Amino acid sequence: MRSGLMVALVAGGLVFGVTGAGAEVSGTEVSLLNVSYDVSRELYKDINPAFAASWQAAHGETVTIKQSHGGSSKQALSVAAGLEADVVTMNQAPDIDILVERGGLVDGKWREAFPHGAAPYTTVTVFLVRKGNPKGIKDWSDLVRDDVQAIVPNPKTSGNGRYTYLAAWGYALDKFAGEAEARAFVTRLFANVPVLDGGGRGATTTFTQRDVGDVLITFENEAALIARELEGSGPGFDIVYPSVSIEAAAPVAVVGKVAARHGTKTQAKAYLDFLFSPEGQEIIARHDFRPRDPEVFARHAAKYPVIRTFSVESALGGWDKVQKLHFADGGLFDQIIIAAKR
Repeated sequence: MRSGLMVALVAGGLVFGVTGAGAEVSGTEVSLLNVSYDVSRELYKDINPAFAASWQAAHGETVTIKQSHGGSSKQALSVAAGLEADVVTMNQAPDIDILVERGGLVDGKWREAFPHGAAPYTTVTVFLVRKGNPKGIKDWSDLVRDDVQAIVPNPKTSGNGRYTYLAAWGYALDKFAGEAEARAFVTRLFANVPVLDGGGRGATTTFTQRDVGDVLITFENEAALIARELEGSGPGFDIVYPSVSIEAAAPVAVVGKVAARHGTKTQAKAYLDFLFSPEGQEIIARHDFRPRDPEVFARHAAKYPVIRTFSVESALGGWDKVQKLHFADGGLFDQIIIAAKR
């Protein structure tokens, strides 16, 4: 491979330390831990030194940022269980809400602490197929064919997988206009899923390195990274945009109780503020996430195909309803998986 993607594919939850490039340690030094989801690792490897350099120039203080990555829900549970995160940068609101509910690690008004509901960027769910699209996969309806295997991370542990499940459910509701039909459609789709990896990057490894499946359903930024970085190193891949997809907002929050104990609340807040700054938004766009800043988005608009989308809030009743109906123990997802594997 021509870049660090091969390392990332096998790195698991490896933690990296990053400081400002060429920065000299001043009289003070602070360390932050950013606990994040699988397919954001390359983004934060670029965000971290940029923020560290900016902070040192303004305050004369060296900030070291460490990263921890894995399936979003697994990461949130690790923080709830004691992983000392100063900030969390997740891909779905429930993985921050659980840190409010469990010990008040995050303030209940975390959505109000930053713009756009504390989500500095969005992405959409797309299909990654093998070069030339040999199975002719064009839309969600193709994923339930008998000759197609789909690779999806586990919705119980991965926000990426959860958005895939909800995107398929939303497509089916739109197409068939009934919950029973949606349930039957999603059951057929998951009957075509041979393995449920714990996170988005694990699913990428299964598809690209283990050569399992005909289509990887993943976030747009991950599909773009794979298609770009693996170009010329093998058969290659193409991105397919379905007729409708789900908008995935990636929320962030300061883990207030931990940051207070570490004495890092000011730096943690500034680190997340940086994500909304023009510099941070530009880095976000370079990594194929969809930035919130209109001017930054306009500069990169050519690489974001226009696609019809819906959100959890606009079409599915909000996250509270979705969590209880679909992802609670014994909920619709568990029932669907049991039916799909019969």
